[in-house]
Amino acid sequence: MTDRTLQHIKSLDIEIPPNLSPAANYIPYKIVGNLLYISGQTAKLNGKLMFEGKAGDTHCTNDAYNAARLCGLNIISQLSHALDGSLDRIKSCVRLNVYINSVSDFADYAKVANGASDLMVEIFGDKGHHTRTAVGSSNLPSNSLVEIDAIFEVDNA
Repeated sequence: MTDRTLQHIKSLDIEIPPNLSPAANYIPYKIVGNLLYISGQTAKLNGKLMFEGKAGDTHCTNDAYNAARLCGLNIISQLSHALDGSLDRIKSCVRLNVYINSVSDFADYAKVANGASDLMVEIFGDKGHHTRTAVGSSNLPSNSLVEIDAIFEVDNA
């Protein structure tokens, strides 16, 4: 059976990055009942952090938006791995928690978080609409510009 969601991703000309291993003592995802929790994902590509620094200092809002989008792609990579490649099992993106490494007077958190939110809706349609928190942080692991964790509802059948 062909996974319609993966076919849709290909039709959008979106490339999902390879799955990343955890950087410390945690697991990348955990399924509890019908909820799939994805650990915080940074804007890494092929193991290299692509956006390092602070929004409002070394990076503009658009850079941070693109970093959030890459975090979202890494979330989808983890989803695919957790669900053995069957993204059609996604029933709903429940929540995104978006953390932005920023200077104290940066205020465009919602615009940055849209990088991941827009991606979820682009890929999953109505199932991609979610609740969200977008907050600033004085620093993130490895001085990452953005980190995002997520919760999805999945079909366990």
